[in-house]
Order: sequence, then C-alpha cells, then structure tokens
Amino acid sequence: MPDQSRHLDCCAVILSGGLNTRMNGHNKAFLEIGGRTILDRLLESLRLAFQEILIVTRQPDLYAGQDLRIVKDIYPDRSSLTGIHAGLVNAEAQFAFVVPCDTPFLQQAIIRLLLDELEPDLDVAVPFYDGHYQPLCAVYSRRCIPAIEAQLDRNDYKIINLFGGMNVRIVADEKIKAADPELLSFLNVNTPAALDACQDLAAAISNKKE
Repeated sequence: MPDQSRHLDCCAVILSGGLNTRMNGHNKAFLEIGGRTILDRLLESLRLAFQEILIVTRQPDLYAGQDLRIVKDIYPDRSSLTGIHAGLVNAEAQFAFVVPCDTPFLQQAIIRLLLDELEPDLDVAVPFYDGHYQPLCAVYSRRCIPAIEAQLDRNDYKIINLFGGMNVRIVADEKIKAADPELLSFLNVNTPAALDACQDLAAAISNKKE
C-alpha cells in the first residue's frame, strides 16, 4: 500500500501520447520485457507510492479495464509538454510525478528520492546528471499549469524552457547515482535495439535474483 501519510498530495502521471514511429507503430506500453508488459512493470513500481495514477493517451480504448484514470490531451499538438499539462489539469493532487510509458525499470529509490525533495512552495523537482535534465522522470506542481499554457500558446514544446520562471529543485548527480547506481530508471524503449537491450537486462536481473 502507498505511504498515505506522506504522499497523498502527489499522484503519478504516465505519458502515452507518442506516435511510436520507431517501434513500427506498436504502443510501447504493451511491449513485453521478461514476459511482462512495460505498463505492468511501471504500475508495479508506481502503485507502491501513489494512490492516484493517471495515464495521458490519445488511444484511451487500449487502456479499457486498467485500474487507471484515463485522460486525453487538451492541446491538439502532440508533445510531452502537452501530456504533462493534461496530467496536471486532471490531477486531484497538488503534485504529479511524471514518467513515460516506455520506462520498464523505474526504481522505487528514485521515486522516494524525488518525493522526499518536495516542499510546499516547489514547482518542479527534476533529476540532473551528466549535464542533462531528466524532465520525464520529475515532479511538477499544478502551479505550473499557467506557465505551461503560456508556453504552449507560443508553440514552445521544450520542457526545460519551463524551468526558468519556476521554483525548481535540481536533484543532482550524487543523489541520483546513490539511489539508482545503474540509472535504470531512465532507460527508455525507443527503438527495437533498445527493446532487445532491455530484454537482455531483464534476463540478467532475473538471473541475479535466482
């Protein structure tokens, strides 16, 4: 069960709005790794921390029967920022932990780390390592909604451009690597080659547990 005393004010938002062109049109959430779909793997991690889980998708019928709140983009343009916007607008909680649907190895330690960084006046808590932000494994406040809308109205879809006007907590290398030394939480299945690599990784992890 989620730790209700600490995390009631943060939900999880899964983004599933991509075209999946590099995966021959296959919805990445339902690709199997180690005999389980990426969505099932992701939900297993998220349900330990969050009561409310939303998925932003343009294919709601695919998720019928899932124990999820299904929401659609409000802006017509297809981008991760429009997905974050839809998740925040529909969230009941003040904060939303945002993650893409193609992340099969999201680690509990990373979720806990980001939730522990939250403070009432923060707008964003975002990992930063090796010189790059990780804005699709980050926490956003609903206070970001007006700034996101202004940015989308300018046809600016780059998530990190949001950060300049926000109260941002940067979670730096040392904390990230202490929580997730192999950086498994940030592996995405974007291509067939990445899928093959994740299959091999899942088999290696399974062998270690035996």
